[in-house]
Amino acid sequence: MSPTMMDIEITPKIIAEHGLKPDEYDRICKILGRKPNMTELGLYSVMWSEHCGYKHSRALLKTLPTKGPKVLQGPGENAGIVDIGEGWAVAFKVESHNHPSAIEPYQGAATGVGGILRDIFTMGARPIASLNSLRFGPLTDPKVKRLFAGVVHGIADYGNCMGIPTVAGEVVFDENYSENCLVNAMSVGLVRHEQIIRGRATGVGNPVIYIGATTGRDGIHGATFASTEITNESTEKRSAVQVADPFMEKLLMEATLELIHGDLLVGIQDMGAAGLTCSTCEMASRGGAGIEIDVAKVPQREKGMTPYEILLSESQERMLLVAKPGNEQKVHDILAKWDLHAATIGIVTDTGRMVVKENGKVVADVPADSLTEAPIYHPAKSEPAILQKHRDFDEKSVLIPKDLPDVLLKLLSDPTIASKRWVYRQYDHMVRSNTLIRPGSDAAVIRVKGTKLGLAMCIDGLGSYCSLDPYEGAKIVVAEAARNIACSGAEPIGMTDCLNFGSPEKPEVFYYFDRVVSGLGDASRAFGIPITGGNVSLYNENPSGAIDPTPIVGMMGLFQNVDIAVTQWFKDEGDLVYLLGNIGDSIGASRYLQIQHGKKTGLCPKLDLGVELALHKALRELAESKILQSAHDSSDGGFAVTLAECCMTGLTHEAPMLGAKLSLPGSGRLDGRLFGEAQSRAVVSCNPGQAAQLEAVAKKYGVPIEKIGQAGGDSLVIGSEINLPVSKLADLFFTSIEKIMA
Repeated sequence: MSPTMMDIEITPKIIAEHGLKPDEYDRICKILGRKPNMTELGLYSVMWSEHCGYKHSRALLKTLPTKGPKVLQGPGENAGIVDIGEGWAVAFKVESHNHPSAIEPYQGAATGVGGILRDIFTMGARPIASLNSLRFGPLTDPKVKRLFAGVVHGIADYGNCMGIPTVAGEVVFDENYSENCLVNAMSVGLVRHEQIIRGRATGVGNPVIYIGATTGRDGIHGATFASTEITNESTEKRSAVQVADPFMEKLLMEATLELIHGDLLVGIQDMGAAGLTCSTCEMASRGGAGIEIDVAKVPQREKGMTPYEILLSESQERMLLVAKPGNEQKVHDILAKWDLHAATIGIVTDTGRMVVKENGKVVADVPADSLTEAPIYHPAKSEPAILQKHRDFDEKSVLIPKDLPDVLLKLLSDPTIASKRWVYRQYDHMVRSNTLIRPGSDAAVIRVKGTKLGLAMCIDGLGSYCSLDPYEGAKIVVAEAARNIACSGAEPIGMTDCLNFGSPEKPEVFYYFDRVVSGLGDASRAFGIPITGGNVSLYNENPSGAIDPTPIVGMMGLFQNVDIAVTQWFKDEGDLVYLLGNIGDSIGASRYLQIQHGKKTGLCPKLDLGVELALHKALRELAESKILQSAHDSSDGGFAVTLAECCMTGLTHEAPMLGAKLSLPGSGRLDGRLFGEAQSRAVVSCNPGQAAQLEAVAKKYGVPIEKIGQAGGDSLVIGSEINLPVSKLADLFFTSIEKIMA
């Protein structure tokens, strides 16, 4: 570092520009026993940012259930890992890249995919699938269309170049996300138990080696940028957005896996948020060691970079590793084979300190643990007054439309409900030939080659529900994801979450956060599904306000025999169709109420966790007994939309469309029975010869069941209320987004 920069006076203005509060700066001075220099201030700035330090969320996250008999690695590492049998384990995690995607949609989304893939192969796992959860404003807005197209393009290009199939996801369009799109990326990988590795630095004198792309000035203070609200000036912070190179990442992945499987490493970590700073101090802290590096040895692609810039850069496709004694040259040889940079930049020490040098001169010297132990806050919380207004909403004030078939057509045209074919056609979802069930069913299914094992996976979120009732909404998010897995026939074995909220320093926002975490925890405990890791993305707001509280849940399910996997569409003429669960008649919080009547309000559907779990168990036994022809959970758009999807979504897997003649169960509000979103329901079908077995399994678990008709014909008939050609439904459902984007 130049003497000029070393001698810069740390002023209150500089402290504020680094996202640190005055009392946090005082705490740093107390830790060091002196004032920090600019480089040291930068280290604390990124590591104590909300994005890296979890200052406002860590206390609540510790209340979540993270352990279970299958959990091999819980929170605290790059990804969670769960045992799936036969010596195999699955690594999975979801993370956000919201702020970068709002500024640079293509690069923001692409680097989000790259970062989560590195989290997976850093654990020794080979990535086998990607998923994503996206949220934007209304597609009628030209700016939103640009963001949407850019994000999807970025995800597609990165995943396709890497040769990783993108197999499932969700997209929601709502006014609430107009200024703050959400881009949450999930990755899944397979690893043998003996090849699992962690991000730890141990062994005094062991070499610390930098591998991958060169370091540039892109992404500097990316973690700090992601820990502030988006303002009108945010577009000036494009330098905080990283630049993606998927071809480099492909080489890095293969080289990393070769190093790990060759048993050459003590530990390895991705240089993601906070770059070299994060990887060095976290590896040292986890290993109970110190680390010393010389930034002059870091491969750089720009001239004149200062230690401050090198340490805080978030240039992509880079890793930091600690080699086992005597393996340093082997590491360099393998990296050279893959045409990648490898530079020994330091050593592991026993000092417990992170020491940074430049050409041998110390430019930063801090306790490694102090960087990873950001202050923990317990913000004030207060229930927003609007929640009582939602509870007081009178459904009787809403008139039932006269033309219910038109309502169904309108819902199927809604971009949130309509097919996301325009999106997933841009993704390669069949590469590596493991994908059995592609996008277009309740869950994607991947085979584990060489075994009978299979993995079901999905990703779900319900911001609108959580904005009306954060506790109940969060329970439903977990339930819906688990129900999707159960409808496929698999057993849920683990989940990862990404919690997207506004500023936690606002009492009303923190109330939502607190109640959502409580709901997630209670549901995951009730279902016995551990939360193995995830991400928190806060400060998702702008001058017009915060986003809806939006928890995203990625769920993993396991098949002992993947041959039993079930899809959601009707199969054969004459198959009997049943409703498992109760129909309900409330319209509160429904997409129907929002789309048809312009009201985002009402009581969130109530979820009985015991009733929901009984449904999951029944669905799994029905699948394992090969009784089901199809199974589809009921969610957005309610019963009528569920039935329409059962008739036509076989097209996603080259199956023909098939109509059905069905009764409308229950009593009460007609629109509520058709379009309400009561929980713990699924529509299933079976061969007539297996009807008695189906009914017996439902009775065994105490699940309400009603035979509602038969599959067949070319129209969807629901009681006397709806009679529409399936071809008309499909034309709207599959082309809605395509027509808008054209």
